Amino acid sequence: MNAAINDGILHLAELGRLNASSCLVEGPDFIAGADALRASGLQIGLHLNFTEAMGRPGLYLPVGSLILHAWARRLRRPQVAAQIARQLDLFEDAIGGPPDFIDGHQHVHQFPQIRTALLDEIGRRYGDRRPWLRSTRRGDLSGLPAALRFKAYTIEALGAARFTRLARQAGWPLNRGFLGVYDFRGGQKAYAALLRQWLSRARDGDAIMCHPAAAESPGDGLGPQRLAEFQVLSSAAMQGWLERFGLQLAP
Repeated sequence: MNAAINDGILHLAELGRLNASSCLVEGPDFIAGADALRASGLQIGLHLNFTEAMGRPGLYLPVGSLILHAWARRLRRPQVAAQIARQLDLFEDAIGGPPDFIDGHQHVHQFPQIRTALLDEIGRRYGDRRPWLRSTRRGDLSGLPAALRFKAYTIEALGAARFTRLARQAGWPLNRGFLGVYDFRGGQKAYAALLRQWLSRARDGDAIMCHPAAAESPGDGLGPQRLAEFQVLSSAAMQGWLERFGLQLAP
């Protein structure tokens, strides 16, 4: 999405605080950052996008509208399939191969119509070369504020069970549980408390999403909180939590 996000991801990779980065391939700074990302040692994934046009033609709707259209089965299937194929083509051209994993911007990869088109396309495209797919089935949320548990339940309800079942039936690997959902507020103090809780409850195979950036960028409404995440993730406290809870970032 912007250079500050790229810089934050690459710095955290050097520190060993991230093990994967998903790519918004139509973003303005994706191509410019591709070489450095390939050299970072991170797993590299496609962040499938149907909600942020960023000046590109295509099927892009506000997420609420996309949800209504998808659940009413009103999306045009050829347009959905073409957009998935185009974004995979852009990823492969820049990175030089298939994604290590696939997830979705605002979790759109699990929505009706989009999920079936995605599974069809990657089945044709990759065969036995199997990227893992992100399941949003919630991990252990005990002890978290009720509002954040509700948001995680809502994301899961927007297609996780059906997507996970279809993916498993087709033989695609998935993460076990999903953590990292919050309201993007509170600065470093709030994020540090949440991250410590997520790490303390993480189990083998869980994925924790994050949204760091090395600086705030003009026009990015999440900029201050992205910077707060970066500051916490790059801190000595983060390394201490990994050691305390016996965690390793693994493929």
